[in-house]
Amino acid sequence: MAFLEIATVEGADISYKLNPEAKKYTLRDNGFTETKSGNFQLIRPLDATPQSKEGFKLKITVSSDIKTLKMSITTANGLKSVNLFKDEKHKMNQEKFLFLMDGMIDRGLFEKA
Repeated sequence: MAFLEIATVEGADISYKLNPEAKKYTLRDNGFTETKSGNFQLIRPLDATPQSKEGFKLKITVSSDIKTLKMSITTANGLKSVNLFKDEKHKMNQEKFLFLMDGMIDRGLFEKA
């Protein structure tokens, strides 16, 4: 998956882009860690209980220049992309995804595109 200026997860109606004011410390303050290649990555579980090792994960990677990003929702092992928005039985996971993204928007990391 390539880095894009505007990204979304599979099946979602809302797209996101990085806030032009976002800096490296903004990413770190929001839980992103720097990868060996210099990019920033965040992996968050979308389960009711964060300690659970099963379920879905939100995976966001921001390029080292903080201009482009990629995002997906994956299976627990992180190998397969999942569409949470095609089935109503994943309503809680959908709400948690939207809650996490709204929190990052409030903290100046992302904007809705």
